[in-house]
Amino acid sequence: MCGICGEIRFDQNQPAVDAIARMNAVLTPRGPDGGGVFQMNRLAVGHRRLRIMDLSEHAQQPMLDNDLGLGIVYNGAIYNYPELRQQLKQKGYRFFSHGDTEVILKAYAEWGTACVEHFKGMFAFCLWERDSGRVFMARDRLGIKPLYYSDIPGALRFASSLPALLAGGEIDKDIDPIALHHYMHFHAVVPAPYTMLKGVRKLPPATMLVIEPNGQRTQTTYWEARYEMRPEEQGLGQKDWEELVLGGLRAAVKRRLVADVPVGVLLSGGLDSSLVVGLLAELGQTGINTFSVGFESVGDEKGDEFQYSDIIAQHYATEHHKLFVDSKQLLPSLQDCVTAMSEPMVSHDVIGFYLLSQQVAQHVKVVQSGQGADEVFAGYHWYPPLMQSTDPVSDYAKVFFDRDHHEFAQAVHPRFVGDDYSRAFVAAHFAQTGAEQAIDKALRLDSNIMLVDDPVKRVDNMTMAWGLEARVPFLDHELVELAARVPAQFKVPEGGKYVLKEAARQVIPAAVIDRPKGYFPVPALKYIQGEYLDFVQDILNQPQAQNRELFQRGYVDSLLAAPEAHITPLRGSKLWQVALLEFWLQTQGV
Repeated sequence: MCGICGEIRFDQNQPAVDAIARMNAVLTPRGPDGGGVFQMNRLAVGHRRLRIMDLSEHAQQPMLDNDLGLGIVYNGAIYNYPELRQQLKQKGYRFFSHGDTEVILKAYAEWGTACVEHFKGMFAFCLWERDSGRVFMARDRLGIKPLYYSDIPGALRFASSLPALLAGGEIDKDIDPIALHHYMHFHAVVPAPYTMLKGVRKLPPATMLVIEPNGQRTQTTYWEARYEMRPEEQGLGQKDWEELVLGGLRAAVKRRLVADVPVGVLLSGGLDSSLVVGLLAELGQTGINTFSVGFESVGDEKGDEFQYSDIIAQHYATEHHKLFVDSKQLLPSLQDCVTAMSEPMVSHDVIGFYLLSQQVAQHVKVVQSGQGADEVFAGYHWYPPLMQSTDPVSDYAKVFFDRDHHEFAQAVHPRFVGDDYSRAFVAAHFAQTGAEQAIDKALRLDSNIMLVDDPVKRVDNMTMAWGLEARVPFLDHELVELAARVPAQFKVPEGGKYVLKEAARQVIPAAVIDRPKGYFPVPALKYIQGEYLDFVQDILNQPQAQNRELFQRGYVDSLLAAPEAHITPLRGSKLWQVALLEFWLQTQGV
């Protein structure tokens, strides 16, 4: 797990190595164990290393294979690299290291761009051919690892984070109106390739990009999950799917144990992370380090779920660590948390992941997380109603969108008001083939878009801010393919994730399975009161905010006057959403 950056020139100028050094410095938290910069002809790259696989210097990056004429900077983890390494050795390739980075180089030499189809894991990399000058970039199927890029005069720059690109300079910092529309509608999700800044784009998940020496680009999507059963799966019943799901998850959890350092678990106390702990115990893992975080309650809203994480910790005798965050600690940490965001993330639990990761990194360098199960196995409240939907786009927008286009026009400066981009985006996604039922259309959208640019990005950014690698077994692409084929009627009963819950009964205590659905609550950022209201008001009254004229003052004042009266359908604060965007822009120097 690491941070990568670089510049590819298409003119006669040399790459700006000083800009690469600045970008690389911003990426240091992602890779605190070492770094390097390499420049050759029209290409310069930087890398920061977090030592997880092959802890020796043989696996340092940028990595060059002079025999093959290839080089790479890479961020991620290829879990099946030992098998691929053996397969490639049988084909005659010789290895000088023992990690996964060199396996990518040899796999590219053997299979070309099709090498990505052989990888099981999470990855974002830039690979180059020494002799031809061709560059190959790719991102994993579920977008677990990020890859941002920017076109500057005569060149393309890329990095693992948006702030790193900003550090390199020459970025168009104007607000992108389409991205703003998505942010304000789609629960702060901005789908690829957009970001909030016009000058920065991100490579979509499951995408590879080939860049020729003259700058010509070829972008290809190499994977998608199909929401339809295979012929041999017709007629399978509930129990059959339970066994298939449990088998797939067992394989995914085991796969993510591949490391040369210990692996812990982020244990929220919910079904998903509890099941990960249970399956690790099945695999013979003892003394597992588990970590939970909780916050102060506000009114009737409880701020922690320790009662459930304690059940699992005691049941499996884990080395359990509980972090309680009071408001005095929360508020001062927000600045650093927002600094770590590649994009503005409105979900309240982002600060929880940030503070939890700070503590976890003192004990382990790798954790497994239950992230992704709700999107993959239909755990959210908006899925069951879609089973009978005759107007999927409207029904989805009604339960998911934070506001409609009319309210958006009242909220932002008139120069940002254009078409109803977010609704059109959902309609276009729902119209694609491969998912016929309304609920499957929503599941596909959430798994490929919302999941990638909300919870997955949140976990990556907040864990990597402390040099901590998070692995997400529920986003194993083979498990996601399997879950997509499970008929919806086996997912939605009893509040959702039914097939997963029933399968879990073979592994973990029923008290955790049958509990009310919980979230990662941070009540202070939902019901903004007292010093939090003062904090938000100060952000929105800063000269930068006034000069930017991003939001209409009347709308902002209405939110400030009664924050608790402006809650989104997904139970978020509209005031925090507005303030967080402005706070992020100020923090990133935009």
